[in-house]
Order: sequence, then structure tokens, then C-alpha cells
Amino acid sequence: MAASLPRLRSILSLLVLGSMAAGSAPAKEDVAEGELLKRALAVEFASIQDAQHPMRYRLRKSSPRLSTTKEIFETNDGAVARLVAINDHPLSTADEQKEQDRLSGLLIDPSRQRHRKQAEAEDTGRILKVMRALPSAFIYQYAGEAEGPTGKVERFTFRPNPRFDPPDLETEALTAMTGEIWVDAAQGRIAKLEGHLQQDVDFGWGILGRLNKGGWIVIEQADVGNHQWRIVHFQMVMSGRLVFKTRTFDTVEDETQFVPVPVGSGYVQAIQTLRSDSGKADPATK
Repeated sequence: MAASLPRLRSILSLLVLGSMAAGSAPAKEDVAEGELLKRALAVEFASIQDAQHPMRYRLRKSSPRLSTTKEIFETNDGAVARLVAINDHPLSTADEQKEQDRLSGLLIDPSRQRHRKQAEAEDTGRILKVMRALPSAFIYQYAGEAEGPTGKVERFTFRPNPRFDPPDLETEALTAMTGEIWVDAAQGRIAKLEGHLQQDVDFGWGILGRLNKGGWIVIEQADVGNHQWRIVHFQMVMSGRLVFKTRTFDTVEDETQFVPVPVGSGYVQAIQTLRSDSGKADPATK
């Protein structure tokens, strides 16, 4: 998620991945908790660049008008997706043929997959740019213990550092976001983030776009097996303007059924696997 709204999810998903903001002064009793947060954030930073644990999983994305379910297979050539359900129903014969034709097109024209991988690399670059700014972008404060889905969590609130001057469009949203982070105490990983826009945010002096005050996101991570953590739930409600168009984003994404895949798999192998497994499971299963 970068300066443009279609890339917003990538950046918002990682707003918390920095260190304790420069200039903050935690109380003595908060030092141990602050160290827990720093360690957790350091692990998250490393995991973003981890290419040694590719996964296959199911992604269900829903909005007020439509839901789609896809099988995602991560490869060295970028992720490959196969649509398996629309509105929780198996594809019609016509839609299944369209999906098969699309996959065949990927096999015939490798440049399509190269473009997909390039887009993923650009997203990662934007995310890393934001992350480099985060140590000075937020001020964190310990907020006590709570009980999370899998056990005890340590809670932290965050708010913009008033001394932070965003160096580029990608970091503009950091100046208006407040919220709360949960850290899984046992594994030292970020378990949950809730963020809220406290004011309008302009991108490019208001010419390129604007996010409106009141938008919010919720992100949840979990151990999906063998101490590998992934985002399993994402919800965003945002409104804003992109160039001259007003848009509203009301979306929920749930990721389930994670299975490790061989390191070094290519996109051709992914397509073959996704095709061969077609119909072996109920595509509407989340």
C-alpha cells in the first residue's frame, strides 16, 4: 500500500513495524514491556523479507456486494492465484472455463507472471520505505495485559510523533493514525493491530488523493504452524478521493488453510498443482 489508494493495504498492514519512537520516554516500570515490543517488531521486520517459508493458502475477500475465494500459491516467480468460488458458491461452468483460460494464458505468456512478481517487489519496496520512517513516526505507550485468542498479550497504544516530518507520499498516513497493538507474550509476535485515522490525510498536496477522517483498519496475525506467523484477518473501512474520483473501501479478507510449499517452486509448478487439486475440496470452505 503506497501513495495510491489501491496500494493502501500494504502500508497500513505494517504501520506498527518500527521501534519505539524517537523522543518517547517510557516510565521505568514500562521498560521491560517496551523491550518486548522492540523485539517483536524486529522479528516482524525480518519476516517481511523471508523467502524461505512459502505457503499455499485460501484467501476469502468480501465487500458488501461481492465475495471471492481464491487458492494462493507462493513461488519464486511471485504468487499464483486460482479463483475457486464466488459468493461462497463453486464457479459456474462458464466462470471455470474463464479461469482455466486465464491460467493457460499465464503458461503461454510468462511476461504476465513477471509483471506480477515486479508488482510484488515494488510493493515490498514501498513497505520498506515506510518502515525506515517508523522509528521516528510514532510514540508508543504500554497499556497493560489482556487475554488474546491464544493466551496472554501485552497491549500498546500508538500515536503520531508531532516531530515527525514525512519525507514522501508513502509516509503521509503515519501522521494521522492512532491505535493499539497486541503482542503475543509467549512467542513475541504482533497478534493484532487496530488503527484509526484521526484527521484527513492528503497525498501530493491534495492533488493525487485524500483519505478521510474516521477510516479504520483491524489486522490480526496468528501462528499458522511451525511458529510461522501470517496475517489471517484484515478489515478496512476507508473513504477518500483518488485524483478526481471518490471511492469507499469496505473490505474483509480472511486467510486460512495454510500449508508449506517447497522452497524454490516456480509458477508453472504452482499452476499445475492448483489445477490438479481442483475439486478435491469444497471451494466455499473458508
